[in-house]
Amino acid sequence: MAGDGLTPARNDGPAVAPPEPEAGQVTAEPSGDRRETIRANLRAVRERISAACETVGRDPREITLIAVTKTFPASDVRLLADLGVTDVGENRDQEAAAKAAECAGLPLTWHFVGRLQTNKVRSVAAYADVVHSVDRPRLVSALSTAAVRAGRALRCLVQVSLESGAESRGGAAPADVPALADAVAAADGLELGGVMAVAPLGADPAPAFARLADTAHALRAAHPAATIVSAGMSGDLEQAIACGATHVRVGTALLGGRQAIVR
Repeated sequence: MAGDGLTPARNDGPAVAPPEPEAGQVTAEPSGDRRETIRANLRAVRERISAACETVGRDPREITLIAVTKTFPASDVRLLADLGVTDVGENRDQEAAAKAAECAGLPLTWHFVGRLQTNKVRSVAAYADVVHSVDRPRLVSALSTAAVRAGRALRCLVQVSLESGAESRGGAAPADVPALADAVAAADGLELGGVMAVAPLGADPAPAFARLADTAHALRAAHPAATIVSAGMSGDLEQAIACGATHVRVGTALLGGRQAIVR
């Protein structure tokens, strides 16, 4: 990205130790330092995406980077937007709703990427543009009602479970995806965008992402416009891109380790 050179931090006075943060408080760098940290991280993530695409013969422009800002303040969202990031993801409605309101003037697409309870649907439908975690028929009905009430069109992704039993991180079983996708496509106020998945913990993500690619291919046969494959995070975006991901959800590699929930 043009103009991404780093500027050394200035030190015009004696070093003074910063105060210890209170319990539950997110520590923050001075805005200039924070901007340069995020700029460098963003450049590194984009380089990873480009390298992953080159390896498998894909165009990096096919990949949408979603910056997952869970637990980080709205000031980080503004910095990301200023650096050219247009897609922001959130996991928790209470945090996301407040952050979206603070950043309402920015040209952003808001993605809700966490597990969604039906009692949060009305709130989520007011600010989210894309909901990645549709995993049951009841949620389809609730989202449709909320979208119509809000006068908005929500793009929805069917979350596919790549695990089984107690280890599952959410999602519909692959066998249930076609019927769920049909329900989304038929619902008022909703648009079927494609599929989403989270790789199993502690295992090679490549075989799981390959199974997701098969599910996505079958879905497109019935719904050709449902082209989104949301897969891959900070630790496995390369494997996801190799298996056809169109959207990657990156938090830690962009913003650092999460320390506390922003209230």
